[in-house]
Amino acid sequence: MSLRKEFNIIRQLALPVVGTQLAAMMLGIVDMMMLGHFSKEALAASAISRVWVFGTVIIAQGILLGVDPLISQAHGRGEAERVGIATQAGIILALILSVPLALAWVYTDHALLSVGVDSERSALAGSYAIAQIPGIPFYLLFAVQRSWLQGRGIMRPALWVVLISNAFNIVANWALIFGRLGFAEHGVIGAGLATAVTQAFMCLTLFLYIRRFNLTAGAWCAWSRRALGSLREVVRLGLPIGIQFGLEVWAFQIATLMSEELGTDQLAAHSIVLALSSITFMVPLGISIGAATRVGNLVGARRYRRAQVSTRATLVMGAGIMILAALALSLGRDTLPRLFNEDPAVLTAAAAILPIAGAFQLFDGVQVVASGVLRGMGRTRILAVAHFIAFYVLGLPFAAYFTFERGWGLSGIWWGLCLGLAVVALGLVYWVTRRGPASMAVSPETAS
Repeated sequence: MSLRKEFNIIRQLALPVVGTQLAAMMLGIVDMMMLGHFSKEALAASAISRVWVFGTVIIAQGILLGVDPLISQAHGRGEAERVGIATQAGIILALILSVPLALAWVYTDHALLSVGVDSERSALAGSYAIAQIPGIPFYLLFAVQRSWLQGRGIMRPALWVVLISNAFNIVANWALIFGRLGFAEHGVIGAGLATAVTQAFMCLTLFLYIRRFNLTAGAWCAWSRRALGSLREVVRLGLPIGIQFGLEVWAFQIATLMSEELGTDQLAAHSIVLALSSITFMVPLGISIGAATRVGNLVGARRYRRAQVSTRATLVMGAGIMILAALALSLGRDTLPRLFNEDPAVLTAAAAILPIAGAFQLFDGVQVVASGVLRGMGRTRILAVAHFIAFYVLGLPFAAYFTFERGWGLSGIWWGLCLGLAVVALGLVYWVTRRGPASMAVSPETAS
């Protein structure tokens, strides 16, 4: 039961996922870059629209992750039919969730008006969100297909599909934003349409890939009403994850609004540091997904102590990588922000908080890896509670106090968030160490 073997297994699972996450990020970055060359108004409208769009879709994504432990554990037990039924429940849930998500995006302009965004920008942001609505079911169905493959340790197909989709997205944006290849110029609406078309392309391409290489073998069954029965179990497991994701994402949106009150330079610096942190965060996120798969497979096979060894390996791997990321952010505090901006005031502000973001990254990386272990175990309720405490009981109140009462400025926001994440990271590590997979063993015979 060596740690080295588990390191290798987790590395093989995580690396393709890291690539997939980074490639998926590029889809949004390409939109921003191309809209920035169209007009600053279009860029600003798309950026503010993403606050609402991402803040709602991430909740749906989290709920769909309720299929992960069902698929990975059933695969570990060798129950192909159970894998198929759980996946069918996920497909049904994806279609159901598409309806409230579409309604939320229809009212994007009203949501933005309610938080003080001016009417002209809200209207343009709303049109960008509405243009993306046709892509919602395809995006969620792609997520289910991806979970179905990853729960069985098949990580690379999603990576190849997302990489190909990036090229497709560039062409679609170029044609629909600027009016090329016989299409009319649509600006920000064209970017929204391009996103919807790309999401459909991703979903259908992955589906065809699965059919072409017969990846359904040993993991599917005929459609059955039992999928409806499994639906409740998926929601039970996934709803806490959706709440967890929503709490975390909206905490950062609130933190961004706090930084806006400090002035344009501080807001720009905050956005730059957040972007850099998001890139490095993709690595522990990949490890987290790998951990959910590996632990879920081992728990399903009733190899609980082996799953505990895997838990230790993922925690050590996540912490080690994020220490390196923290050092990179700290040492690069004077150079990395120049990739985004050259304004001296912005660069100075960003350099001041990058070391704090480094500490923040360490705790954020550890907690997301521990969260992956808990998802693999099927213990998801604690995640919503932990993140509520981290951000809304500790992080944001302390951020507001440090920033506005103590006068720490932008660093106060990041120290507050860092404090909240430190508490939840230590709490989750303690939980998976003391009440992790090994605690599920009922006898020595099941603890191989």
